[in-house]
Amino acid sequence: MENRLSKRIRITPEILAKVAKIDELKGLWQGSLRLSPHILGQLKRSVIITSTGASTRIEGATMSDEEIARFLRGLKSQPPKNRDEEEVAGYADLTGRIFDNYKTLKFTEGQILQFHKILLQFSKKDAAHRGKYKSQDNIVVARDDDGKERILFRPTPPYLVKKDMDDVLVWTHEQIAKKESHPILVMCNFIFEFLAIHPFEDGNGRLSRALTNLLLLQEGYSYIPYVSLEEIIGESRDEYYQALRATQRNHKTENEDLNPWVLYMLGVLLKQAEKARKVMDMEQPEKLLSEKQLLVYHLFQEKGELSVGDIDAKFKQKIPKATLKQALSRLVTLQMLERIGQGRATRYRKV
Repeated sequence: MENRLSKRIRITPEILAKVAKIDELKGLWQGSLRLSPHILGQLKRSVIITSTGASTRIEGATMSDEEIARFLRGLKSQPPKNRDEEEVAGYADLTGRIFDNYKTLKFTEGQILQFHKILLQFSKKDAAHRGKYKSQDNIVVARDDDGKERILFRPTPPYLVKKDMDDVLVWTHEQIAKKESHPILVMCNFIFEFLAIHPFEDGNGRLSRALTNLLLLQEGYSYIPYVSLEEIIGESRDEYYQALRATQRNHKTENEDLNPWVLYMLGVLLKQAEKARKVMDMEQPEKLLSEKQLLVYHLFQEKGELSVGDIDAKFKQKIPKATLKQALSRLVTLQMLERIGQGRATRYRKV
């Protein structure tokens, strides 16, 4: 197993260049981040919604991000009513736990089983097998236009799942400890093998993306909670499945080659790192603003300098002054406005 996993990635100049670029952006995020904890908290909450929407839609759910945000706000008083809501509630909970607690979470079989239990905690249909490896085959099929099923991939049979999962977990821990292989390539190897084993009756795709976030966070890619990985995968869903199928075709054969999958994942991770750089540099700060904050900011497109009283008059006192002051404070924090003067003479102008 160890020999097979270690040899199936062919290191090419393209792979090395992409890994180096991702790590360069990782270093910039760690070294020069200017965002306040308050802004980072808001970003994290937004990414949980975006990631939940993207990850569940990849598997066929239909809820929009707006619907997910409304649903999650009322989740404590209104339990899920259908399959989509059950999947959304579970993924959002799991993602939040990983983002908040990744430093103390252990990458073990027990933790993965617990993650699966959390992922499917709201699903009545999955109650019997949540948190347990599969007990029956889960062959991956596609349906043609005429309704006929075509086998795409035969995952590991149930009686071998425990052994294969133990093997890939041991290999992953050894590789990370030895530091002989780059952690991103170790992660790509593990996630592909996890999907090839398909250890659970349901939830494998969603859980693989949650585990990707965990592994990257534990290796120091600290921007993961602030730029949605799942959204980027969702935007390239066809390429995701093409890379997966191209690699699965030769799984456990002499011709095993992980490069199509690795190159796809490196492309996704590079886009994520580039987006993190934009967030860090605040090249698109408007995306971080609420509707009212955006309205306040747009006033400065017309006027050079404004006081709180000027802004209050513009909105004809329809927005509470406390809200206006909070909006101005956030715009200053984001370095979109600068504050001039003090006390009653305070005015603001666009940077």
